[in-house]
Amino acid sequence: MTKDRLIYLPLGGAGEIGMNAYVYGYGPEGNERLIVVDLGVTFPDMDTTPGIDLIMADTAWLQDNADRIEAIFITHGHEDHVGALGLLWPKLKAPVYARKFTAALATLKFEERGLPLDEIKVVKPRPDTIEAGPFDVQFVPVSHSIPESSALVIDTPAGRIVHTGDFKLDGTPIVGEPFNPDEWHAIANEGSGVKVLTCDSTNVFSPKPGRSEASLARPLAELIAEQRGMVVATTFASNVARLKTLAEAGTAAGRSVCMLGRAMKKMITAAVETGVLTDFPAIIPPEEAEALPRQNLMLIVTGSQGERRAASAQLSRGKYLGLEMKEGDTFLFSSKTIPGNERGVIRVMNAFSEMGVDVIDDRDGLYHVSGHANRPDLEAIHDLLRPSVLLPMHGEHMHLREHCRIGIEKGIASELATNGTMVDLTGERPRIVEYIEAGRTYLDGSVMIGAMDGVVRDRIRMALNGHVLATLILDEEDQPLGDAWVELKGLAERGKRGAALAEQIEAELNEYLGMAGAKVLRNDDKVEEAVKRIVRQVTMEEIGKKPEVTVVTSRLVAD
Repeated sequence: MTKDRLIYLPLGGAGEIGMNAYVYGYGPEGNERLIVVDLGVTFPDMDTTPGIDLIMADTAWLQDNADRIEAIFITHGHEDHVGALGLLWPKLKAPVYARKFTAALATLKFEERGLPLDEIKVVKPRPDTIEAGPFDVQFVPVSHSIPESSALVIDTPAGRIVHTGDFKLDGTPIVGEPFNPDEWHAIANEGSGVKVLTCDSTNVFSPKPGRSEASLARPLAELIAEQRGMVVATTFASNVARLKTLAEAGTAAGRSVCMLGRAMKKMITAAVETGVLTDFPAIIPPEEAEALPRQNLMLIVTGSQGERRAASAQLSRGKYLGLEMKEGDTFLFSSKTIPGNERGVIRVMNAFSEMGVDVIDDRDGLYHVSGHANRPDLEAIHDLLRPSVLLPMHGEHMHLREHCRIGIEKGIASELATNGTMVDLTGERPRIVEYIEAGRTYLDGSVMIGAMDGVVRDRIRMALNGHVLATLILDEEDQPLGDAWVELKGLAERGKRGAALAEQIEAELNEYLGMAGAKVLRNDDKVEEAVKRIVRQVTMEEIGKKPEVTVVTSRLVAD
């Protein structure tokens, strides 16, 4: 008889920040019943993923075992936790459980894809319990930078798991529930206690305790009250509490507040409709804002990460919806720049600076607080829950490794499990038992492609080296009919000798065609190989590039 086991398998979010996707399983080896926690995305960049729209975990292993999935649980509404739900659900087809606000955002993603809305189940927090095969799951409110964030208490026949999701210790979060230590003491003391803590690691290197969202109200109000021109502020669209604080600060300064950006409006609408936001200040439309004196206007806009199509970047390039920034205005980044987004943010900052706009960021920590627990807060959670096993998640490799070190120093059995690492949690210590292929899936326009399919690789090669299309026409006797011709894309028109590059390539190709016999020209593979070699040799000599080459050989067939 096969012994039951408890397993953990991260497919995304372990070894990186973003793209969260975690699997827990319980049952006979190889036939465990499964639950999935979060299905998120990460975002592309032009250096490594040109043209890609979204990146998500490779769920091939999950798809192969879809008949074993009991449920999908979404901890909160950030894109790196829910963004892939609508894209991946059709291949998994399990009921989705989320709290009301998160479920509203998940519903929008299902509506976009024409998916059945009755698969999204709205749940209440603990003590309400969802039975999912061998798992009993409770949602536990935690404070974070989006409303109704939750940790999960997952009870299994092998012991209790606490999956923190993204969290911070904030007793005054402005919007959403405060962190409740009494609730967590109860979780730690029930039954045989906490066997496994799967814990957020994002801010493990931040040495000071985290600050409350409420601590921003005064400095933001003072800053906005001091300005004389128009004030524009940006933050994460999902940070409803920050949007409220900014809007209240603008209103207190006697300014009308206008919000620009669909993502922000979507979040505010969802927060109002689900009851998590009840007293947001009045907002005016852009057409009304146009007519107001600048000193009486405040804009709250999307684009805190320098996204080219967001409102911040649009304003940095000129007018947006009839509004524009001018000398003497102020632009505030009430946000942290996510690693990898620095160039886009700096581009926007410099564009505003050239306009004479005063740009204020958060280098001194006055105008932004993180939504993640800092190192002292993580240690407090360790002490509060007293888990037997620690599994760091939601962090790059160095974050997970440092978090493991902290756990080990406290005598907690800790395991560094990156994406694709299956861990057996049945015994007293975690044990790595298998490695699963855990790559990435790309949304490319309207289709899904694999990271290893070659599409992005070819784009990068063309971006780096350009492209040459070479066309040949052969008659029915396999002899050249006219000259070869080439078309260049992304390459200099003239080489180092000053002659037209296309003409030089064509001359070399025509010489080859004139010398090659019919037997050689009859073999398409040999012709293609020779043409590519000649094209790359000429371009390397003339401009120092080896381009991608496409060869089109047309053959005339006798009637």
